[in-house]
Amino acid sequence: MRPGAVVTFRPIAMPTSDPTAAELDVSVVLPVYNEQGHLCDEIDRIRAGLDASPYSYEIVVVDDGSSDGSSELLGQIDGIRLLRFAQNRGTGSARKAGTRAARGRVVVWTDADMTYPNGDIALLVKELDGADQVVGARTSEQGTAKALRVPAKWLIRALASYLTKTPIPDLNSGFRAFRRNVALQYLHLLPPGFSCVTTITMAFLANGYSVRYVPIDYRARAGTSKFHWWLDTKRYLAQIVRLVLSYNPLRVFLPLAGALFGLGLLKLGYDAVDKDFRLATNTLLIFFAAFQLFVLGLLADLVVRVSKPAHEVEPASL
Repeated sequence: MRPGAVVTFRPIAMPTSDPTAAELDVSVVLPVYNEQGHLCDEIDRIRAGLDASPYSYEIVVVDDGSSDGSSELLGQIDGIRLLRFAQNRGTGSARKAGTRAARGRVVVWTDADMTYPNGDIALLVKELDGADQVVGARTSEQGTAKALRVPAKWLIRALASYLTKTPIPDLNSGFRAFRRNVALQYLHLLPPGFSCVTTITMAFLANGYSVRYVPIDYRARAGTSKFHWWLDTKRYLAQIVRLVLSYNPLRVFLPLAGALFGLGLLKLGYDAVDKDFRLATNTLLIFFAAFQLFVLGLLADLVVRVSKPAHEVEPASL
């Protein structure tokens, strides 16, 4: 993914570059919300990179209720598939709609704010050989409100790595490629906002699909950031709860229940020595809380298992 890298391409599917074909190699899903000032440059970067590759492709642009003239500008750009939302519904909703409409065997998610190396999309797709998803792992943080974003992202990434038992260098990157038939199984799980990228990563890892990470350069965004410190901080907290309840909840509830049970045993020993073997009420409450956490973990794990697709797509193989 670094500039100057020498890559040998292996076409994924058919050799034609005809965008009217029934199925293509790659669909680039590009959510757009008020990006007028650099929209044409971004689409040109995507085209230039993929035109130089052997992949047949399409660019699916989802106008997420833009109000700055981006919608009118998109109507004048040839060679794209354009989906429009009447009002802003969030990047997760846009990515979900674009992925469902895609005709490519591989779907690429990226942004239109000049932050990601969209000229290297073909290199990202090449890395997908033998994997189910490839994520561009950013080597720097260029977003606004770093004092809030960096600790929140670190906490969520550490929790996700613990739940999946897999190191995750970048959980929130919006630059990724994945097998469309695998992703379609989990699109209904995607939230409407920014945490959709976290959800799609976790859905793949939690269900036995491979996720590969490649380092990418990340630039300062063009235009105005969509990050709102208060609203997005609340979303990060909600995302932590969602991660715990949706993916391997026993990894969280069992240690907590065990810790409470151990505390109850210690308190029981203290009661035996200090209260002449009389069991204190708060000791019973500790044991009861441990039992509740254990049962809650079992119920959450049951819900996760029942909600899995009845027939899953086979993982990629080398």
